[in-house]
Amino acid sequence: MELFKYEKPLSLMAQAKRFGVLSIILVLTSLGLIFTKGFNMGIDFAGGTVIQVQYDQKAPIDEVREVLTAQEAYKGASVTYFGADEEIVIKTKTSSKSVGVDIGDQVRELLKDTKGFKEVRRVDMVGAKVGSELREKGLMAMVLAIIGILIYVSFRFEWRFAVASVMALVHDVTIAMGMIVLFSVEVNLDILAALLTILGYSLNDTIIVFDRIREGIRTIKDPDLAGIIDESVSRTLSRTTLTSLTTFFVVLTLFLFGGEIINGFSFTLLVGVIVGTYSSIFVASPILMWLGFSVGGFRAKEAEKLKREKEKEKMRAMYEQGTL
Repeated sequence: MELFKYEKPLSLMAQAKRFGVLSIILVLTSLGLIFTKGFNMGIDFAGGTVIQVQYDQKAPIDEVREVLTAQEAYKGASVTYFGADEEIVIKTKTSSKSVGVDIGDQVRELLKDTKGFKEVRRVDMVGAKVGSELREKGLMAMVLAIIGILIYVSFRFEWRFAVASVMALVHDVTIAMGMIVLFSVEVNLDILAALLTILGYSLNDTIIVFDRIREGIRTIKDPDLAGIIDESVSRTLSRTTLTSLTTFFVVLTLFLFGGEIINGFSFTLLVGVIVGTYSSIFVASPILMWLGFSVGGFRAKEAEKLKREKEKEKMRAMYEQGTL
């Protein structure tokens, strides 16, 4: 089944400048949000304590806030509903320094007289030092992933392909982070995992498009790179769209029905799937063109490579026949 039946190439590169302007606006807006509003750091990176509490009926959230505000240790704590009206989550940036103090027991004692209290379901605690280390290691993981991708694509294709793919990845991750800031999504290890997943997903899509472009350079007689890109992308557009839609609907299902715990993760992936599909076609390919990739030069290298292989085959045949 083909979503888009290929009949003639779409004039995609004729609109390259418009797509470029749109991408620059999105990236600059995202950077502006990141540097002005900043990330809503979760417990994983900022340190602190998360306590999940369950009630038999709708949780009396105002009463809970009043009880906690009266305690010095819990002043400034955030209390919100968690997925259902019967459950709440309490977030505080302070954590117990004594292993002999059970915060779960403290909260249970404080809230036991609130209407409908049932149990403390979960207590997660991360120290500030650990949070700082996780933040540094998370950033390092992203940097190392991008460097590894640059090396891999340079080896498999050519340096211009590598630069174009990395620029597209930076574009995708920056916009995804901008959306995280815009919607005040709590940044934790799940979000970091989602961003790394976006890197892999977007790269896979870009590699498929680049593979088809490289194949087009070898088989399409058009000497113009823009024309080759248009035809190559048009031929793979149906596959790219179907793959992206399938992934999008799966992630959308997770976002709608997966519950509060993976809400941030699935939201980040939703943004990544959309932006990653867009960038593979409308960002990576035009960058390849703007970097001055030479169709003639590539074909000359391919011809020279083929010539060397034929000479090796000839030498091997002569050696086997004993004439060398």
